[in-house]
Amino acid sequence: MLKKNKELYRTLLFISDLLAIVSAWMAAYYLRFSSGLIPVYYPAASQGHIWFILLPVVAVIWGIIFRAFGLYGPRKIGSYIPEVRDIIKASSLALLLLVAVTFFLRRYALSRLAIAIFGGISVVFLAVERVSFREMLKSLRRKGYNIKNAVIVGTGPAAGELFERLEMHPDTGIKVLGFVACDSRTVGTTIKGAEVIGVYEDIRGIITGKGIDEVIMALGLEEHNRVADVLKSIGDEAVDIKVVPDIYELITLRGGVEDLDGIPIVSLRGTPLYGWNFVLKRVFDAVFAAAGMVITSPLMFVIAVIIKLTSPGPVFFRQERMSIGGDTFELLKFRSMRVNAEKDTGPVWAASGDPRRTPFGAFLRKTSLDELPQLLNVLKGEMSLVGPRPERPVFIKDFRKTIPRYMLRHKMKAGITGWAQVSGLRGNTDLRKRIEHDLYYIENWSLSLDLKIILLTVWRGFVNTHAY
Repeated sequence: MLKKNKELYRTLLFISDLLAIVSAWMAAYYLRFSSGLIPVYYPAASQGHIWFILLPVVAVIWGIIFRAFGLYGPRKIGSYIPEVRDIIKASSLALLLLVAVTFFLRRYALSRLAIAIFGGISVVFLAVERVSFREMLKSLRRKGYNIKNAVIVGTGPAAGELFERLEMHPDTGIKVLGFVACDSRTVGTTIKGAEVIGVYEDIRGIITGKGIDEVIMALGLEEHNRVADVLKSIGDEAVDIKVVPDIYELITLRGGVEDLDGIPIVSLRGTPLYGWNFVLKRVFDAVFAAAGMVITSPLMFVIAVIIKLTSPGPVFFRQERMSIGGDTFELLKFRSMRVNAEKDTGPVWAASGDPRRTPFGAFLRKTSLDELPQLLNVLKGEMSLVGPRPERPVFIKDFRKTIPRYMLRHKMKAGITGWAQVSGLRGNTDLRKRIEHDLYYIENWSLSLDLKIILLTVWRGFVNTHAY
């Protein structure tokens, strides 16, 4: 029955996607050729029969690509953003494949503008359709339809937290009827308000007696050796079996479960910058940095002239800093201190009233205008617009000894501005809090968060009381 439900779900979702794609295809044709909003210069491209002939090809391409991207698997819990992001990726690839197919089928002349319109509309239609479809399923589950009865094997923190999460999300369609323990002494007690209804040796009787559809194992590290025993006790009962990794508490910083040719691999630590995310962030950086260079170039020219006129030495200052993966690069800044400022002191942080600063340099540091040349570092790919601020390797050697998880901030490319900076943690502020903010940024990274930080940087101004 469960297998039939899953197949029905996939079939309905596929049909729903197909309707959205067909609607987008016809809407694109109407907007391009029949609405009168866009002039038609090549009548041959507007032949309606061509669009109907290619419609099955479009449906097949989108269906294959969506399946390859895992868009027909269950996604019951969490934000819709990851699914919409996958839809954008899959649709982009499908659109490229469609363009390639129509290129070889030269007898079908298609308007490139119409194809582009279809690409945009299809993403919107599919995203709206997917959200509506899943919201409808959630509504049905909240009303008691399509519910699966489940038991949780385990009585530790992982089991308790899992129960709480499932109770918070009734739309998952999973109803936990109780806990199954490894120790008979806990039978009859309650965990988070749910009863421990038996021990794993009796789980077959519990499954048949209570009509259990799903068994979720959430055993602790000390009970890991019981997994095989639990599976043996379940035997050939027709239930779904899921496992919450016993090392879930150790999973941090973009950790998760990956698949290697059918072998599940638990990642305890990862980086958000891979695949499409890497490409998108790089394009985002390049576009905004180039725009920033154009906008600020007159200001940078004036700053360069004033530096040259008010103090001897070069206009720019280069310093070794550390970025993603522990790699170092030369950070570029407008020079704000006298030449050889650390000759007598060695590497030290700037302090309030620092005598090494030039008069104009003090103004540059206070207003953060000395950081503008780092737009060049961004264009070269050495930095990002947003990310943890890069530090000097000579200081990092000490920081990593005294501050837990300090080096994890290098899982992301260094940035001109960051979550810590727009939160007021810049310059001579609590370093541990800055690290917490940097790790929060890495864990929750998205392009929308980058844009938010950039807007906050501009909105709150560049002047900072802790910038020396």
